[in-house]
Amino acid sequence: MPAEPTLSLPWPGARPLPAAFFDRDAQLLARELLGKVIRHRVGEQWLSARIIETEAYYLVDKGSHASLGYTEKRKALFEGGGHIYMYYARGGDSLNFSACGPGNAVLIKSAHPWFDAISDAQTLASMQRNNPDRLGQPRPPERLCAGQTLLCKTLGLKVPEWDAQRFDPLRLFVEDVGERPQTIIQCARLGIPLGRDEHLPYRFVDAAFARHCTRNPLRRGQVEGRDYRLLNAEGGQR
Repeated sequence: MPAEPTLSLPWPGARPLPAAFFDRDAQLLARELLGKVIRHRVGEQWLSARIIETEAYYLVDKGSHASLGYTEKRKALFEGGGHIYMYYARGGDSLNFSACGPGNAVLIKSAHPWFDAISDAQTLASMQRNNPDRLGQPRPPERLCAGQTLLCKTLGLKVPEWDAQRFDPLRLFVEDVGERPQTIIQCARLGIPLGRDEHLPYRFVDAAFARHCTRNPLRRGQVEGRDYRLLNAEGGQR
């Protein structure tokens, strides 16, 4: 989708997703975000990562924050598609985008570093400095964003700065760079407590990056049709 005409572009030819892109069903948005690139400007650099794993949440879903009711902290979930909702999880920051309908949203579960003319290989060192391993050593590129809090740490995204905000094409946005997954894995979400709709298959993974997401849905012991199903880029079953 083209950028909204009223927005300034960070560089000629940039393709920030417009608010209308996010104003759709949460599961559809979760699938459509796969392959899109998150861009965050830190100093003079654009730190970038391709989205490879998402989870959809609904107001009526017991596993969602919105199901607990409206609060000032959760207001971004109730303000229409394209708002940023961030919260702390396991001591780190997590990134969500509101979808169509009050309380519906998509959690950006993991991503993979993205390099191009805007975010060249030199940005890798910056992302590794943001998110070293437990020994203080650089993480391998494929592990930098392999989880919702690792993703935010790598890209320098913080709850106080971005929660309840809208995208800013000069500082933070999601871009369509023309990448789409050929095959999408649909399966149950991770970390949902028992009795809170943990069975719902609202997690979506770009199959080409399955080994680099939070937990590989194609790992040994997982059975197609029981633990996951494969979808084409349009969302139909393969």
